[in-house]
Amino acid sequence: MKMDDQYYMMEALKEAKKAGEINEVPIGAVIVLHDKIIARGHNLRETEQNAIFHAELLAIDRACQSQGTWRLEEATLYVTLEPCPMCAGAIIQSRVKRVVFGANDPKGGCVGTFMNLLQDERFNHQAEVTSGILGAECGEILTEFFKGIRLRKKAEKEARKAMLEKG
Repeated sequence: MKMDDQYYMMEALKEAKKAGEINEVPIGAVIVLHDKIIARGHNLRETEQNAIFHAELLAIDRACQSQGTWRLEEATLYVTLEPCPMCAGAIIQSRVKRVVFGANDPKGGCVGTFMNLLQDERFNHQAEVTSGILGAECGEILTEFFKGIRLRKKAEKEARKAMLEKG
C-alpha cells in the first residue's frame, strides 16, 4: 500500500457522499496522475436515468477529456466500491495502470470478489489492484444508505396501512 492511497480514497469517499446526498448509491471515484487528481466522479444513474453513469465511468470520461487521450496508462483509479463488469471493462479499455478500491462487492465485483477481469491475462491489458483501502468506511456509507432506504420503505408501508385502516 502506498501512503497516498488513504488520502486519495478519502477523496473518493467525498465523491460518494455527494452521490448519497442526492439519493444516488454512494459510490465515488477519483483518478490520479503524477500525484494530482485529474478527474472525479460519483454515481448519477438515478439522477440521469442512465445505466452507464457509474462513478468510475464518469471519472474515466473526465480524465480522458482532461488529458486529450483515451489512454490513461500511468493513472490510478480510486473507487469506494469494487468495480462491476462494465466498469472493469472500461478500466481495461482505457489502460488504467492501477485500481485501488475500498469495499468488496460480493454480488457484482469483478476485481477479485466475483471474478477478476482486471488481471485476466487473456485481455491485452491488466491493471495492478489494491483492495480494502478504507474498506470499513467505504462499506459503512453503503450500509447506512441502504438501511435508510429500507427504513423509508417500511415507514411508507406502515403509513399506507394506517390510512387504509382509517378508511
